[in-house]
Amino acid sequence: MCKILIMMNSSQSCSRRFDDGGTLIILCGGASAEHDVSLASARSVLAAIDAVRRVRPQVITRDGRLLDEGESRDLLGLDRRTGAVAASAQNDRSRRPPAGLEGLLVGPDDVVFPLLHGPFGEDGSIQGMLRLRRVAHVGSGVLASAVGMDKLTMKAVFAAHDLPQVPYRGLDWHSYRRDPDAAIASLQGLGLPAFVKPANLGSSLGIDRASDSASLRAALEGAFRYDHRVIVEAAVQRTRELEVAVLGNHQPELSPVGEIRYRTAFYDYASKYEPGGAELLIPAPVPERIATQATALARRAFAAIDGAGLARVDLFYDERRDRLLVNEINTMPGFTATSMYPRLWAAAGLAYDALIERLVALAREHAHEQARERAHEQHAPAGASASARRGEIAGVRA
Repeated sequence: MCKILIMMNSSQSCSRRFDDGGTLIILCGGASAEHDVSLASARSVLAAIDAVRRVRPQVITRDGRLLDEGESRDLLGLDRRTGAVAASAQNDRSRRPPAGLEGLLVGPDDVVFPLLHGPFGEDGSIQGMLRLRRVAHVGSGVLASAVGMDKLTMKAVFAAHDLPQVPYRGLDWHSYRRDPDAAIASLQGLGLPAFVKPANLGSSLGIDRASDSASLRAALEGAFRYDHRVIVEAAVQRTRELEVAVLGNHQPELSPVGEIRYRTAFYDYASKYEPGGAELLIPAPVPERIATQATALARRAFAAIDGAGLARVDLFYDERRDRLLVNEINTMPGFTATSMYPRLWAAAGLAYDALIERLVALAREHAHEQARERAHEQHAPAGASASARRGEIAGVRA
């Protein structure tokens, strides 16, 4: 858990009851290794808005079962609402919806907040299901979610958009298993130390720092336990880690720049979630021109993956060479009240509950644009070419 050091304005908060005609459905948990992080995010969101709007938490268990609202509130340690208790009591086994996500009930005015971190939730899987069902949801769509989750694909997209990055290489388990020595030899150009990461995971899980050939081999085998593809990045010495929060769709807003400081060799899982593991400074004590460049790079990274709603962009500031490098983009960052993304917006004057409502409004805006795109497709002239149809909907988000 981070210690927060913030110079901030008074935050804009939502004190009135909010009624937009629908229910906000909080999907949380999931099958990834970040299950508990997701539950923590959901508890925090519910604590902020449960009393001021219609909200329904639904936990996805580690084995993929969808719990009903009453069961979800019990698991999250929340009070059951009267309606949820009554609904649970009335639903016997024969009348209950299917146990999987096909049992998710969504009304025409509802919005889903997929507070799911990692694979099977942040990687486009849930987003694809929701799009097929034409459900408004918070955050990016299938493409941006998938690209943002897979670090190797993300790096390739960033490179295509000329975003500065650290040198890196990718390895897959099958080639490594066939010839570990040859796979390790292919990494020599990166030098040591280097960072080894699973391609598809967050919260610093499975990440290790390798300082010699033995620790590199051990780090690779550790990362391969989480994913069949890993990314190996050259370590840039004495860098500072900066973060920028993005909020919006076509014309996103950028938060003040924050800086993460920690005492460990790198920003690992313990630094993120254990008390006193790290501190977040807002605004980051960097030259103004560096802060300006950081927000510009964050905006470009968000546009490169076609992000929507929210994202957090992490950057390295190499003071020695006076340069910024884009590390990664996170399309569903940790969302507890003390997580970096909400705290960056708090420093800009946007309180936690107001931030949630902004995200709901952006989800509705994004859904309306998708509906308009579908309408264009349906009314395209018979026999019109794909390129012509694409021309008709130019400027409309896919």
